[in-house]
Amino acid sequence: MGLLPKNHTLNSEFIILGFGDLARLQIFFFGLFLAMHLVTLAGHTTIVLITLIDSCLQTPMYFFLRNLSTIEIGYILVIVPNMLANFRSRSQRMPFLGCALQMHLFIALGGAECFLLAVMAYDRFVAICNPLRYAVIVTRALCLQMLTLACISGFALSLILTTLIFLLPFCQSHEINHFFCDIPAVLFLACSDTRANEIAVFLVCLLILLVPFLLILLSYAFIIAAILRIHSAEGRSKAFSTCAGHLLVSVLHYGCAIFIYIRPKSCYTPEQGKIVSLIHTNVTPMLYPMIYSLRNKEVKGALGRLLNSYSQMRQRPVAGRRERRGPPEPP
Repeated sequence: MGLLPKNHTLNSEFIILGFGDLARLQIFFFGLFLAMHLVTLAGHTTIVLITLIDSCLQTPMYFFLRNLSTIEIGYILVIVPNMLANFRSRSQRMPFLGCALQMHLFIALGGAECFLLAVMAYDRFVAICNPLRYAVIVTRALCLQMLTLACISGFALSLILTTLIFLLPFCQSHEINHFFCDIPAVLFLACSDTRANEIAVFLVCLLILLVPFLLILLSYAFIIAAILRIHSAEGRSKAFSTCAGHLLVSVLHYGCAIFIYIRPKSCYTPEQGKIVSLIHTNVTPMLYPMIYSLRNKEVKGALGRLLNSYSQMRQRPVAGRRERRGPPEPP
C-alpha cells in the first residue's frame, strides 16, 4: 500500500497553470517575453562567438565567460519556451517524468552557473592579488578542471535534490501554480509530511547557493583590499572595471536565487514565487551580456572588429560584381 501513491504519481501528469489569471494580457506578455528571450539568446550567442573567434580574448577570464554564456543559453531554453507556450493557453499538461527532467536540468545548469561564478571570482582574485604568478597558477589545464568540477557538482547535486522532491507522494492536487516545475511550487503540492525533505533541500541549496556566494564575497574582500593599495587612479580604475561586471552579475543571480530557494515551505506564496522567478529566468539573463559588454572595453573592441570584418566581407562581392559589369576597356 505504501507504494500506491508513488505508482499513481508516476503514471499521472502535472498541470502547469502559468499565467491563466492574466487572460486579457496573454498576447501582450507573450510578445514582450518572446522579444526578451530572443534578445537574451542573441546577447549570449554573441559573447560565445566573439570569445571563440577573436584572438585577443583567448584568456582564462573569457574562457569562463564563454562557458557561462553557454550554460545560460541552456538554462533559459529549459524554462522559457514552455513559459511562452503557457501564455498561449490557460494551462499546460506535463508528464510526471517530464516535470522531473525539467527540474533536474534547470537545477543542474543553475548550479553549474553558481559554481562557475565562484570560479570566475577566484580567477579575478589571482589576477589582481597575485598578477606576477597568474599565468603559472591559472593554466589551461586548471581552467578545464574547474569547469568540469563546476558542471559535475551542479548535475550531481541536482540529481539528489530532484530525487528528494519527486519521491514525495502527490496524491491530491497536481496543479502547479507556476510557469515551470520549480522547487517550491512542486514541494507545495506534496500531501505528506515534508519536513525532512525540506531540511535536505535546504542543505543542498546551501551548498549550491550560499557557499559559492560566500566564497565570492571573500574573494572580493581581498580584491578590494588589493585595489585600494594600487597608487595610480588609472590602475585602480582598470582593476575595478575587470571585476565590476562579474560582481554585479553575481549579486543579481544569487540575490534572486537565495530569495526563492533558501526559505521554508511555510513562507512560500505562489504569486510571489512566480514574479521573482519571472525576473530570475527572463530579466536578469538578458542583462548579463549588456553588463559584460558595457563594462568591458576588450569585449566592445572585439565586437567592433567582428562587425567591421563582416561588413568588409559583404562589400567585397559587391565590388567584384561592379568591376565585371563595367564596359570593356578599348584596345
